[in-house]
Amino acid sequence: MGLMGELLAQPLWLLAWINWMGVVNLASLAFLRRTEARWTIAAFAASFATMNVLYAIVGYERILGLAHVLFWTPLLAYLLPRLGRHPGNSAYGTWLRVLVATNALSLVVDYVDVLRWVAGRIG
Repeated sequence: MGLMGELLAQPLWLLAWINWMGVVNLASLAFLRRTEARWTIAAFAASFATMNVLYAIVGYERILGLAHVLFWTPLLAYLLPRLGRHPGNSAYGTWLRVLVATNALSLVVDYVDVLRWVAGRIG
């Protein structure tokens, strides 16, 4: 079926969330003159590529969240201290805050999924 087919077969709420994450992360393209946006698109592309490799190896499993863990954790560590430099009332500052909130929420789920997958393999 492929990764995209697996994703499209998910419940509507999950598909909406996946699309939201894509839109928010790809919105970095509108701000490419900013360093934070360039790091965001790089992390997004790296996580997407890694997720495809993981899918090819293990299929549609909870471990796919590892792609976000590996690239979005350092991205958020880089972005969080920079939030204060960009006012929340600007388009860029608003996008940056929405991005951090979106990716942080995703990471909570991703860390849980990865830990559950590992626990299932060693338990």
